[in-house]
Amino acid sequence: MTNDEIFNTVVAIIKPFAKNQEALARISRETRILDDLKVNSARLVDVVLDVESAFDIELGDDEVDRVRTVGDAVRVVEDKRK
Repeated sequence: MTNDEIFNTVVAIIKPFAKNQEALARISRETRILDDLKVNSARLVDVVLDVESAFDIELGDDEVDRVRTVGDAVRVVEDKRK
């Protein structure tokens, strides 16, 4: 799976939980999941579970804590798949 495919999958997972549609329309790797997209922290758990399921990986608490942006999420997925 390419970096762009991982990015697109992560965006698709986040999309239903994003409250800020304007930020979602111009999403990039630098987009902050909580601050820009307004995904609330409770829904972030759902995002993490969906990412784990989609990529068949398991993320530790320390890895989840490092995810602030969409790009961070892509990097964590790439690292776990190596």
